[in-house]
Formats: sequence, C-alpha cells, structure tokens
Amino acid sequence: QVQLVESGGGSVQAGGSLRLSCAASTSTYGSNCMGWFRQGPGKARETVAARYTRAGSTYYADSVKGRFTISQDNAKNMVYLQMDALEPEDTAMYYCAADFRVRGSCIRETDYLNWGQGTQVTVSS
Repeated sequence: QVQLVESGGGSVQAGGSLRLSCAASTSTYGSNCMGWFRQGPGKARETVAARYTRAGSTYYADSVKGRFTISQDNAKNMVYLQMDALEPEDTAMYYCAADFRVRGSCIRETDYLNWGQGTQVTVSS
C-alpha cells in the first residue's frame, strides 16, 4: 500500500495563496492517477483536481479552474496543488490520492485506492 502524506495547509485571508504538497512512499512515475480532493464543513468530499499521469493531462473542478494548479515531480515522488486567489468557500480538509491501476478515469473517489490523512485549509474573508 502506498503511503501519502499531505502538508502545506493553514489559515489564509481571501485572495491569498497556499501550496499543498503530497509525499508518496513509492515512485509516482508508475502511477495512473494523482488527485486532490476536499471536504468542507457539512459537505461531501469532492474532486478538486486530478492528473492523468501517463497521459500528462489534467482535470479541474469548475469551482477552482483558473485558480488552482496540480503538478507532479516524479523525481521527488511529490504531487502539489498550487492554490491562488483563495476564497472562503475553499475552506476544507484537502486530501491527496493516488492510484496505480490501469484505468480510464481519474476524477471519481472510487478511482483511487490510496489516500492521505488530509491537511486543513481555512480561508477567512
């Protein structure tokens, strides 16, 4: 099983930026999907961004498109989520996820077998 550890969360004012990091215990080079999800207070967990590792393509939720960027550094076994122009609605626990199976989708929670413990992001107005 792959261990994933998130870091970089914190409290920031609206309009600010944070960069989340996710360290994987194994090489991310062989992954099929790397994703970021979030769960806000009283809300279901939702997809934020995903990267189709083999294809090199990305997916973003409409709510974060143009503000968030997912990236991957296979040499360091790291995945990042750069979050700019943060809004109070972005307040949530953010989770990193990875999957190494050969599958077509990287967008759904069920596409991932490996999850981190989460890092809290709080955006104040």
